[in-house]
Amino acid sequence: MAITQKCQYALRAIYELARRQTDGPCKIGAIAEAQNIPVRFLENILSSLKSAGVVDSARGKDGGYFLAKPADAITVGEVIRFIQGPLGPVECGTRMDDDCSLYDDCVFRPLWDKAREALEAVYDGTTFQDLVNQSDNSCHRPDCWCGKKNKN
Repeated sequence: MAITQKCQYALRAIYELARRQTDGPCKIGAIAEAQNIPVRFLENILSSLKSAGVVDSARGKDGGYFLAKPADAITVGEVIRFIQGPLGPVECGTRMDDDCSLYDDCVFRPLWDKAREALEAVYDGTTFQDLVNQSDNSCHRPDCWCGKKNKN
């Protein structure tokens, strides 16, 4: 299962909001710049995430976007499912209306099921707070925003 560019942008936008969750609402331009996301895509993505109840927004001079719930209550898996659908290594077996004539006797189905379960375990077991905590403990670029020296 490949994560689409749109989904990567959504994940990075939520990560950025999680990273700044104590700073109040975040301007769309700041999110776009920090995560290298084109603003025109980000506007649509944040609108979708708002309708899903993942993010919210405030209007006005001090307005912007913020997480609608704590970062430790939002998993990577739920965002992926919202943006691009069910998790799974192959398309068959992830749809309720599967029309594959081999579905019931498919020799690969147990393999696909194991792979899907592994994906779900990783993605559903990772919250955005986990990602923030992980980034607080490491720095991979010389110009990293965290202000720590590059450990490489």
